[in-house]
Amino acid sequence: MITRTIFETEHEQFRDSVRRFIEREITPHHERWEEQGMVDRELWLKAGAAGLLCPNLPEEYGGCGPDYRFNVVITEEMARAGATGPGFSIHSDMVATYIATFGTAEQKDRWLPKMVSGEAIGALGLTEPCAGSDLKNIRCRAVREGDEYVISGQKVYISNGQLCDIIVLACKTDPSAGAKGMSFILVEADRPGFTRGRNLKKIGLKAQDTSELFFDNVRVPVSNLLGQEGTAFAMAMSKLAEERLTIAVSAIAASETALQWTVDYTRERKAFGQSISDFQNTRFKLGELSAEVLAKRVFVDRCIELLLEKKLDAVDAAAAKMLCTELQCKLVDECLQFFGGYGYMLEYPIARAYVDARVRRIAGGSSEIMREILGRRLFSERSK
Repeated sequence: MITRTIFETEHEQFRDSVRRFIEREITPHHERWEEQGMVDRELWLKAGAAGLLCPNLPEEYGGCGPDYRFNVVITEEMARAGATGPGFSIHSDMVATYIATFGTAEQKDRWLPKMVSGEAIGALGLTEPCAGSDLKNIRCRAVREGDEYVISGQKVYISNGQLCDIIVLACKTDPSAGAKGMSFILVEADRPGFTRGRNLKKIGLKAQDTSELFFDNVRVPVSNLLGQEGTAFAMAMSKLAEERLTIAVSAIAASETALQWTVDYTRERKAFGQSISDFQNTRFKLGELSAEVLAKRVFVDRCIELLLEKKLDAVDAAAAKMLCTELQCKLVDECLQFFGGYGYMLEYPIARAYVDARVRRIAGGSSEIMREILGRRLFSERSK
């Protein structure tokens, strides 16, 4: 195996503490959270106290400093444990990052320390019933009236929607301006007119709350505007590389884990007087999958290095997201087959990994959109 070189001693020490936290505070409760449809709010406070929230924020807000590798460690360890319930990644890698990058001093001082401690949970309000990957077609409106915005509209498939305290909400402030008419506005969950809809029932990620959100003439001060009016689309595009890389990090870690589960199981399981691992088909299939995982792992680690150097291209991140999520779905399907009937039982981790993996090819931009992005660059370069 190729030795990974992107981490330093402090990251591996942090990994040990994250792993212990997951074993103590997440794994024993995950099945109950799947039944209730969300994690306990208390978990967020414990995670904050243990340093698992927003670790790459500046130290003045309670973080460890601008080092994405701490976020990578958390993402990897959560994926390896099958801890799909806590929406830490949305909170830390997306919501907090938007506020830290584009927020005013007042917005940062108000929200970031609470997000680090787990007192305030963040959600990102992008998707609508008629606007998913095509973000510029959102209909949620924010009309300025004096020193306030009046917000009306609906969001759907919002992770952390049932628990969130603050929402980075994409709105149309100028419907006639297309993508340049979109703005991000911070909306507190205790504002009159804001309501949470259903905690949506999904085929996987059952412990992660995913909601409809409704805004009925919600009034917020103009000071809640994130960045400048009309710049939300550009802001979102500037963060897509990191967001999609985070998905790729999770997907490849989950793939490595599912592969190891399968290797261990096939060594122990007997059929026709021998271990399943003794059959040529098993060795060929798992050997081939291991090579694919290794190749994607090297690519993802290189993308992490590029992100740290502020050189990660959004198109390369799209490639990483597409390749790793497609591999994850393929791998858990083929590995489940080796478990036979047991693989169809939810008490086996491979079964939960199977249903949890499917959304990866949709969330954060579908695989089809990733292919379109890659194709555009290909033909653009050839036309020069």
